[in-house]
Amino acid sequence: MNFLPLRVALGSTAVLASFIAHRAVAYEPLSPAPEQSPPEISAPLEANPSKRLDASVSAQFQGKGPQPRQATFPVDLAEGSDSLDMQPLRTSSQESYHLTPLLPSEQDHSAAQVTSVSQLSDVQPTDWAFQAVQSLVERYGCVAGYPDGTFRGNRAATRYELAALVNACLDNISDQFATKEDLEQLRALQEEFAAELATLRGRVDGLEARTATLEAQQFSTTTKLNGEAIMALSGFLESFNGQDERIRFTGRARLNFLTSFTGKDLLYTRFQASNQPINFSNTNAAPFTDTTGTAMTRLSWDTGNTNQEVILDRLSYKFPVGDKLTVTAFGNNAFHHYYATTTNPYYEGGGGGKGAVSFFAERNPIFRNGTVGVGNVTGIGTQYDISDDLRLDIGYLAGRTQFATATTLANGEDQNGLFGGTWGLLGQLSYKPFTGSQIALTYLRNHAPDGNIRSGVGSTFAQIPFVDGNGIAQAFSADSFGLEATFRVAKGFAIGGWAGYTRANQANSTNDAEILNAAINLTAFDIGKEGSQLGLIVGMPPKNINNDILIREDPDTSIHLEGLYQFPVNNNITITPGVIYVINPEHNEARRDIFVGVLRTTFSF
Repeated sequence: MNFLPLRVALGSTAVLASFIAHRAVAYEPLSPAPEQSPPEISAPLEANPSKRLDASVSAQFQGKGPQPRQATFPVDLAEGSDSLDMQPLRTSSQESYHLTPLLPSEQDHSAAQVTSVSQLSDVQPTDWAFQAVQSLVERYGCVAGYPDGTFRGNRAATRYELAALVNACLDNISDQFATKEDLEQLRALQEEFAAELATLRGRVDGLEARTATLEAQQFSTTTKLNGEAIMALSGFLESFNGQDERIRFTGRARLNFLTSFTGKDLLYTRFQASNQPINFSNTNAAPFTDTTGTAMTRLSWDTGNTNQEVILDRLSYKFPVGDKLTVTAFGNNAFHHYYATTTNPYYEGGGGGKGAVSFFAERNPIFRNGTVGVGNVTGIGTQYDISDDLRLDIGYLAGRTQFATATTLANGEDQNGLFGGTWGLLGQLSYKPFTGSQIALTYLRNHAPDGNIRSGVGSTFAQIPFVDGNGIAQAFSADSFGLEATFRVAKGFAIGGWAGYTRANQANSTNDAEILNAAINLTAFDIGKEGSQLGLIVGMPPKNINNDILIREDPDTSIHLEGLYQFPVNNNITITPGVIYVINPEHNEARRDIFVGVLRTTFSF
């Protein structure tokens, strides 16, 4: 075998190096940033860089022209420019290898003597290593080339790029019959780029370790965690018991675990802790009117004071049945708005983290009938897509659904079970006539064995329409009808509202009562900042407008006025100042008006 060409090439290296020493570059240590990283290899390198690497990096060039590209081979050095235009390198199996050269920390432009090609920061087409690789590529097809079928072997390449090509040739030649001279040349290339191959091996090992750490520390492959924390300053003026003002600083935190087993289902588990009393109450017991004298002053997030103890606040499982039907099963604390649309998207906060600041303005109160303060509400809800714009929701929820025992029966608590206690059956048809609009018709049949409609809002007579001669609430059943609508009439403006009517029938009696509520809301968007919301709500909380028990009929009309400005500080923090003004509380003009002010800060993650 004649080694003369190789010796001549090596001997000429020192002469060539003296002309290109100004291109010598000092490389910084590896960093995780893609633009400062050495090439990524899809499989770990062997400990001995002189051995054939396991990764198959049969490189194939990608990209067209000298415009900037994401990947790194070959290198274009624009005339008169020091910037490198990197182009992509692909394997024949279409797996991309991004071979990014390390960025220079300093450029030494002095004419220092360079005695070895290993001292060069990059390799020129005239260098023996480049020519050797080019020869192997052309003879053994190590690299497929650019999409236009060209190799473009007249461009300079970094040592890391040539190291990757050497590895590609190792894999390719091992599957073919190579000459002894080519094997010797390949061995020399391995020795020349041993340092680069070892560096790449260390980099791959580091990436594998980081990947293993991420896999070990990830929360779950099927569960996502998000949370919400509310910190609120709230207070009121004018109360019925002589307490003219009360200011509270309260908070509530929720953690939601969203688990999917198939990618289409959802197991929803929520834990909650709060020190927010219901309706500024001191007792934390229904009807929560000991301070303001009315449930009309309730805030949207006052879902109950847990005394900072963590409780299971929601447990449900939603899954599809075919292409059009979705079923949701509730294990506890269920509400109809968890599965049915309330057609109030800009104020529906699902408990007050965002949207309305009052309990009343979140949604039509009939959605709450039979659920608020009941405890252990379970059931099932369904959604059926009749078409892209038409949907049917049907659900059944029941409270106090634990099985009857000898103790509960002895105590007279015989209204237990899925059908024997407090329950509600809802049906709703919703329609989207055009983008940003929706109209819904709602029907709800509910049974109130304790004599309380359990909507959590409205006058006392509207919630407890029937009592006996001793003032004890009497059981009844009710049929409720609702009309809800919202329209995005312009890019920055929307109008919506609802009306609800309930007809209650006292059990074992001919007494009837009629309850009415209504509201309208106006919303302006992106006022002051993109994503902000300025809202005004005007309405009448549930009112007993007609009752066979005349003393339980509301004499006057209350007006609910609410204004708010929801301001997103960033993607995770929202601040909402708001005011609530109740005229003629409890539908009684003899009562003094009540003013409520709030400053709600919501943290989401």
